[in-house]
Amino acid sequence: MTLLADTVLCLTMNPSVDVSTHTERVVPADKLRCGTARRDAGGGGLNVARVVQRLGGRSSALFPAGGPAGDWLVSHLQAAGLPVRRIALADDTRENFTVQALDTGAEFRFVLPGPTLTEAEWRASLAAIESLPHLPAFVVASGSLPPGVPTDFYARLADIVRSRGSRLVLDSSGPALAAGVAAGVYLVKPNLSELRDLTQRPLDTPAQWRAAAQALVDEGRAEVVALTLGEQGALLVTRDGAWGAQALPITVASSVGAGDSFVGAIVWALQRGESLPDAFTWAVAAGSAALLTPGTGLCLVNDVERLRPQVRLQR
Repeated sequence: MTLLADTVLCLTMNPSVDVSTHTERVVPADKLRCGTARRDAGGGGLNVARVVQRLGGRSSALFPAGGPAGDWLVSHLQAAGLPVRRIALADDTRENFTVQALDTGAEFRFVLPGPTLTEAEWRASLAAIESLPHLPAFVVASGSLPPGVPTDFYARLADIVRSRGSRLVLDSSGPALAAGVAAGVYLVKPNLSELRDLTQRPLDTPAQWRAAAQALVDEGRAEVVALTLGEQGALLVTRDGAWGAQALPITVASSVGAGDSFVGAIVWALQRGESLPDAFTWAVAAGSAALLTPGTGLCLVNDVERLRPQVRLQR
């Protein structure tokens, strides 16, 4: 894998092949006849890399993968022109499954835990980053950790990235997110539930949301907090201030990929040299655009460009 100076390096520890389809209705016991299946590369970091690439930036993907699904991921991403580096696994890469019920429009998402990594395999993922002659300005770690990977994995990654003069963008959940943020990251993108877990605060009001995000910044756990709030928009908090954005009026086709589109757009814009508030507007537009795409699709460039002028920031 060749990294260029303006490349965003995206790490995905638990990638997947995401299969999506539809059926007339979901009921127990019956055989549910489904439509044609669509397959996409899945996992937070892979989605972020694809969004950066889709918006016109350069990205590279690093991920552990094994078995036929792992082979499919590599060939699929390479065919799309994305530089990849695969850490070989003995076990098979997971497949996830999303079904939309046409009678109600409801989505049913079935997410598997992923293969169990050996110590040698997860250490190889860190070693692959350490061995790079130059790290790009931004390293993105996004998604869950598969079984076998220690909770402090993202904390170890944060130490490596910081020691190399790069910036870590982290989007995960649970103990893995908490450990990574405790080590200190450049940007973290929690949702409201994840921010509650990180801060152990009730967070019932917008003032409490802002105060909790500001606490992460003041405590040095993150330089930037980009809080996504679903139907209530998003909030960006830094040492220099805070900016809020209301949710755009969108008819939701699918919520899958909205968070990854948000992260991909904000990193893409920052890599281009845009200010944090301007990058935030791109992120809100991209997250909103992803809601328009059915199944496991990500944001489309035309939708992002059309929606971005509608994003209004409030301080």
